[in-house]
Order: sequence, then structure tokens, then C-alpha cells
Amino acid sequence: MKTKVLSGLYLLTTLLLLDYTTPVTSLEVLTELGVSVDLPCSVVLPDPDPRLLEVSWLRNRTLVATSIPGGKTEPGYFLNMTHSLNGSFPLTVRNASLAQRGEYECSVLYNSTLLNTSTITLLIKVPPVLSVLSSTVVLGRESVLQCEATGFFPPQISFLWTARGQEGTLAAPVPVVTPLTPGGSLSLYRAVSGLPLTVSPPANPNLTFDCEVMHMALKKRLRRQLKPTYIYLPEVSVSTVATSQHSSPLTLSCDINGFSPQNLTVSWVQNGSVLPEPPPVELNLDGTFRTQRFYTLSEEQREQAGQVQCVVNQPHIAEPVYGTINLTEADPLVQEVILTKSAKASVAMMIISLTLVFLLCFGFSWRRRDEKQKSLSVSGVILPPRVIVGQKGRITISIEGRRADRVQTAWFLNDLPIADTSGTGPTHSARASRVSIMASPPYSGRLSRVSVSSLGEKGPLLPLVAPGYYKLHTQQPLHSVSTGNKQMLSSVTFMPHLTHHKGAVFKCQVSYKGKDKVVVERVSDKFTVMAPPQVSEIKMSDCGGDADTTMLTVQASRFHPDVITFRWFCEGGELSPVAMPPALAAPRPDSEGFFSASSQCRLPRAELERGGTRVWVTVHHIALKQPITRETRGFIKKPTVSEISVTNDGAAPVLSCDVTGFYPPELSVTWLQLKRTEERSEDMERRKGEEEEDDDDDDDEEDEERVEVTEGTELWGPLLTEPRTFRATAVLQGAEPGRSKVKGEGPIEAVVCRVDHCSLQAPVERLWRRAHTVPPSIPASLSVRWRGDGVGVFSVSVSGGSRGSEFLWAAGGATLTPLSSCEEDSRGGGGVRRATSSCLVKRSSAEPEQDTNTHTNGVNGVNGVNGHAYTPKSSMLACEAEVAFIDEDEDDGVRRPEPKTHTEEEKKEEEQRDTETELDEELDFSSLNIVRLPDDDTLRVTVEITHPALNAPVYRTWTETNGDVRL
Repeated sequence: MKTKVLSGLYLLTTLLLLDYTTPVTSLEVLTELGVSVDLPCSVVLPDPDPRLLEVSWLRNRTLVATSIPGGKTEPGYFLNMTHSLNGSFPLTVRNASLAQRGEYECSVLYNSTLLNTSTITLLIKVPPVLSVLSSTVVLGRESVLQCEATGFFPPQISFLWTARGQEGTLAAPVPVVTPLTPGGSLSLYRAVSGLPLTVSPPANPNLTFDCEVMHMALKKRLRRQLKPTYIYLPEVSVSTVATSQHSSPLTLSCDINGFSPQNLTVSWVQNGSVLPEPPPVELNLDGTFRTQRFYTLSEEQREQAGQVQCVVNQPHIAEPVYGTINLTEADPLVQEVILTKSAKASVAMMIISLTLVFLLCFGFSWRRRDEKQKSLSVSGVILPPRVIVGQKGRITISIEGRRADRVQTAWFLNDLPIADTSGTGPTHSARASRVSIMASPPYSGRLSRVSVSSLGEKGPLLPLVAPGYYKLHTQQPLHSVSTGNKQMLSSVTFMPHLTHHKGAVFKCQVSYKGKDKVVVERVSDKFTVMAPPQVSEIKMSDCGGDADTTMLTVQASRFHPDVITFRWFCEGGELSPVAMPPALAAPRPDSEGFFSASSQCRLPRAELERGGTRVWVTVHHIALKQPITRETRGFIKKPTVSEISVTNDGAAPVLSCDVTGFYPPELSVTWLQLKRTEERSEDMERRKGEEEEDDDDDDDEEDEERVEVTEGTELWGPLLTEPRTFRATAVLQGAEPGRSKVKGEGPIEAVVCRVDHCSLQAPVERLWRRAHTVPPSIPASLSVRWRGDGVGVFSVSVSGGSRGSEFLWAAGGATLTPLSSCEEDSRGGGGVRRATSSCLVKRSSAEPEQDTNTHTNGVNGVNGVNGHAYTPKSSMLACEAEVAFIDEDEDDGVRRPEPKTHTEEEKKEEEQRDTETELDEELDFSSLNIVRLPDDDTLRVTVEITHPALNAPVYRTWTETNGDVRL
């Protein structure tokens, strides 16, 4: 006991000093809730001895698993020491939960010496919960519909808004993602997406919106439906109630009409001060309400004059609606006080003065036409230093002068006008008649709004504008006190696109507001659109017939312009790339104008197989601030996975799967059983022994559930077979069909062997499924029918059983030669499966040299005879007699032939000929077989029938007799 305590204290002391003694490697592992995951930990052992090896795993500085004898492993964890001699000590986190996420540390001590420590951060994908925050829409004003997604990880999430009854999606601002709980990278997140829109009255009561959220933890999108709640703003007007005397109190009437919902509050405000309060509402014919509010002003309040407002507030409305009356104009008492003789004289003098000023301004206005342009100083178009595809860029122009606040700008791409499309998204088109885009004022800096008009209204066709993403900005003019000038900045934010902007120029036209004349025009220089390359990982392959050399290849794609440089390096110096053919070495453009190129380098295979040689390549391009580096170290070879084989070992079968030719030796094999759901299992028991449709087999995987199997699994190996290659065998014992290896689960319908290796981008899976085969019913003889032209139609039909019947026809005399045939599957009465095979045979006694298309084996299976297409002869080639039609009502005295009558035998022959003609139309004469035999030989036609449920093939033979038809 004392020894265990001392060893534990030594281990904890060593782990606390890891940050100062041993370099720590970091890794992040992302998994789903409830899924078991392995946290890797590996090290190179100098001299493998399990007795000197000590492995410990800590989570947040707390010990969860250790290989020290007597050490305790926490529930939910498993330390796998199976591959300890190979230096691999993974920690299995079973059924990962949110409580198990965090930072894990793996430390390996060998002979009390710390070899390595690894830090792995376990991250768990958590799906979001979607809810609706706001669905209120104010008619005639901008409103925002909001959806909220909470409790998800990782933070990458996207929203999609659609309107019912419309094609395409609605553009919404980027969602705001904030941490929901503290915890850094382990925090859960919350996101809110809002759809700004403006609905013009009358509102469509059937208009609904769908808010969808997409996240990597979701198997399918989450959707919530929003039915807007409309608020109608009232129309407010204020009037006076007539009085008989000037000294009587003045009563004001406030008419409020056309609002919804019913509840509202009304207050009176005079010169900004709220007046003390008063009645009920009435229902209009259109379902809205109306009411009147009266307020009687006292004599003192009338003497104050000024403006009186009727202010109406509604729930959920930030800005009230109000009506205004000016007492100076409406109150006769105020008018008598103000309009005195002196006041009238002052008004007259003011009118005369304004008239003179207007005439003077008009007289000198022509002198200032040229001064408008001279008073403005317009800079050139300022382009961004680097125009990168997919990264927003901004072009700007500066306007300075005394009248800079009175100008407006118009932007063009080449000769196409630029419109603000920042709020429309890629689905904006001229066909969107029910969703129209209204750009915000240039100075507001707000996103574009979506205006939803009535469903019956057609929007005007959009003009031809420059394609792409654009957002217009105009900064309010800045006033300079020293010079008296004003400065305004106009800019366009755009998303560079190679097709739209390659070789293009931007143009800005400056004009005064309300005027069509262009005062100044500025055109930018041509700019180069750049796209950084997408660089693949280094791929290794054999170098032709040279087994001692390995070819390293890296590929760069989707870059522009076409100038790119590859530099290869190895520990010790720079490598020379391999000279490739000019057709492959030169950058090649694709349909979009992007370029791609490859570079190769050779290296001795022995250098890579040592596992310590570091090779890297740097890719240099004008669109990159720093070169892209791809690195490879050591030798990696993908495994070859065989199909699952079944052997009987005692009472239960043993499943095995061979994995060969891989390196490095670290390998992960998982066995999964596919069990049917409870409803599917009952249905299979009920239909056991009956036939199943083929499409039912295709849908089995949809009704099956994958369950990991841990009992009875074994991995034999890895075993070193060749230099730097290994092989291993995965074994599952006791996998008896129909019996589950998981307690309480359904029967095993199939087993999957999943192999994972560092050289594989995705695990390789092999499937073993229990077979359900039933033999078909085979007739005792062939069906033969001879046509009038000597062609024999041979056929055989098998019924019932499972699918999989195969037919092989042959014909000849003493020896047989294969024939061509036609097969067809169908369903008979009661749904019984039927497989039919037909073969057309024509016997010929011609010599082989007389037929240029005759096979040396004596049978011609080519389309036709003598190299020509074969056309069957009709059994009835000529008309028996001319038929004349007689009109019984017309008698012109001319003797006409009587219609011919047929006997019963002739009628039967005619019906038989019609039946044969219908059967002949269904035959495929392109596969006619010509069998060449001497006249004294007997023709034999046979067919071999095979089926998975039959132990041996079944044969049916027809032999020619003297009574058969010969040609």
C-alpha cells in the first residue's frame, strides 16, 4: 500500500512538471453525442518492456485512467493497452457526453523516464434548438422577423429564410453568434437571425415565412414557420368644434381611423407638454376600429397659441402616430390678436422683399453655371491594393467643394450601372414580382430592405445592371471651418468575380441632385483579379518501373493569374522538381478562367521508409501574402481490405477480414452489426419463406440500425510481411445469423467490418449479409415452336423462388457450341416471379466457305445470315382474292363479285397465322443463331440453368426427330 501511494505521488509530481520538461503536442478531436471515440496517444519505445511502461491519462488535471498496477480507471473510460509494444496507448471515451468534453493529457513513462506527453481537446457537436423571437409586422414600416438558435456547438451556423408560395430564398443579415455559457472553446453558443422587411397594406393574410437553420450536428435542417401578426397604423386628423362665442372653451376633435388591433392609448400634447386626459372605439365595416377624442382648450391655453398634437401610441410600436393643428391658423381668437395692421404691413413688406431677392437670384444664375464645376474637386477612382476573388474590396472617390453636399454619384462597371444588391443575395432576379428590393438611402449605412407587396401585384421588370454583389456607401459631407469647403466620400463595396471583373474598369459620374447633366466623370485603371491557389496534400506514388524511387506530387488549382512557383525542400537543402511534359506543366485554365498546375519531385524510397526524412514544398503566388506549405514525413501506404469470409468453428460461424499492405502499423478495426428494427423483424418473420421484391432488399439498410460489437472481436497482428508493410486479420467469433451479440437487441441481419488507417480519408467498410434464397420451379422439357421460314423458337420459363436464375444455351450435333439468347423477368398471377429465356435457331447445311460470316465452331451468332441482316419471311405473303365492297342501296345494273366465304378450317388456319404473327413481332431477330450441320447429323439444342439455391446445374435438351421441320 505504501508503495502504491509513493508511486502515485511520483506520477502526479511528474505530470505537474510536464510544461517545463517535455514538449507537448496538441490535437482536437470532434465527435457526436453518445458516440464512443478514441483519443490517440503514441510514442516510440526504445526497448519495449511492459513492466517498465507507465501510461496515465488526465482530464482537467484529474486522473481518469492509468496502467499502473492497482490504479483506478474512471467509469466511462477504457485505456487500451493492446498495442502497447507498438507504442500506441489510446483512451476510449465511451458514449461521449457533454460532461466528458475538455482537455485530456497523456503522459508515457518508461523506466521512470518521461518519454512524451500529448494534449487532446475533446469537442462534442451539440445540435441547436430553434425558436421564434418576433413575428410582429407593422404595415408601411420596416419590421424584423427573428429566429433564435440556442445551445449548439461548434459556433458555425447558417440560417435560411423562405416565403411560402414564392421561389427562391430571402436575403437576411449574417446571424449574430454569441457564447451562451462561459468556457472558451467549450462554450455553447446562441445565434439570432433577423429578416428585415416592409409590408405595404393591404396585407396578405395567407403570407407565411419559414426559418431554417443548418448545423453540422443536425442530420436534417430544423424549420419553424412564422405567420406574421399585422399591426395597422391609424390615420389621425385633428379639427376644432365650432363655438358660438370667442370666450367659450375651444373643443378639439381627434379622428383616429383604420387601426388594428383594438387596444391603443390616446393623449394630448401642447407645445411638448402632455395635457390632462378622455372615449370608447367603434367598429368599421372592414374590421378595423375608429374612435374620436375631444379636448376643450381653456381661454389661457388658447392664448398660448402654437401647435396642438393628437399623439396615438399602439403596443409594440416604438414611434407614435400623431395629427397636428396650428392654433394660429385655426383659432379665430388668435388670428384677431395676431393680424393687426402693423402685422399686415410687415407681411406685405416681406413679400415684396422676397420677390426682389428672387429676381436678383434669377438674373445672376446664368453666371454660376460654370462655377458649379469649378467649385468641385473630384479625385480619381481609388482601387484596393489587392483584388482577391471571394474577398470584399472597396473603390472610393472623394468630392470636395462648397457645394459638395448637393451632388449625387452614379457608379458603372464598364457601361452597366451598378445597383445595391447587398440585401438581395444571389437569387435576386427580374422574375421576383412579389419580393421587391428597395435600397436604403446612401448615407444611412443600413442593409437593403425586403418589401413584400400584395400577391396580386406585379413588380416592374428590373433594368439591366452589372452582375455581382455590390453595396453603395455615401458619407455625409464633412464641413471644414478654415476653408469653408465640404468633403463627401462615395464608395462601392463589391465581391470580386473572375468572370464579371476580369479586364473591367469602374466609372463614377458626378451630377447635382435633380439635374441630369453629368458634371464630372472619373474612370479607374484596369485591375487584375487575383485568386489564391488551393493546394492539395503531397501524394506519393511509385515511379514507373523504378522500385527504389518514390514520386511526390502536389497540385494547385483555382488560381489566377497563371504565374505560380513550386519549390521543393528536404532536410539538408532544396530539391530539383521533375521536368513534366509542357501540356501538363503549364497552367491550364478551366471553363471559369481559373488555372491549375502540378509539380513533381523524386526521392529515394529508402529515405522515406526510414520515417524521419521531412520533405516539404512551398507554393508562391501573387495572391498570397505568405507562401502555402505542404509537408510530409515518413512513409504511408494505404491498406487493402478483403471481403468478409465465413468459416464454421464449432457451433457458430467465425467471420474474418484480411487487411494487407499498410504502413504505419497503427490500425483500427470496428465490427458493427446491422439489426432490423422491431417492426421490420416482425414483418420478416411473417413473410419468412415467401418471395421478396428486389427493391425491398435495397431498402433494408434504411430499416436497419448499426450497433458496435465488442464481444468476441479480435485483431491478429499487425505482422511485418515486407519491408515497411504490415498485414492483420480482424476476427469476429460467434456471429450466428439470427442471434444478436448485444443483449436485448434484435437478430443479426448483416455485419460490417470497418477499417480505419491514417492513410485513408474515410474508413473502408466491408459488408456480410445473411442470404435468403429459394430455388425456382423448372419445367421438365423445353418449349419449341417452328416458324414457316424454318426458324425454331426455343424457350424455357422458371417460376417462383428468388431472383438469380442464369441460362446458357448451346446447339450442334456431336459437339455443342454456345448460342445467344434473350432473357426477361416478369410477374405472373398472384405476384409469382417468372424468368423466361428464349433462343432463335435456324439450321443450315451450307458449307462454311460459302458464308463469309460463319464462325469456325459451326454456329453463327451474328445478326443475320452471310453477313447480312436477317429478315423473317411472312407465312402469308399474298392476298387470296380481290375484295369488292357493294353498296346495297345502290343498284346500277352492273354485276359485282360476291364476297368470298371461308370454311371453318380456313378460319382456324387464319387465326393461327395471326397468333404467330403477334408472337413474331415480340421476337428479337438480331440474336438469330445459324447452326450449320450436314444433312445426316441430328440437331440438338440444350440449356443449362443455374441458381444460387441449386446444388448443381439443371439441363433440359431437345433432340431433332424425323417429324421436325428442316430447311
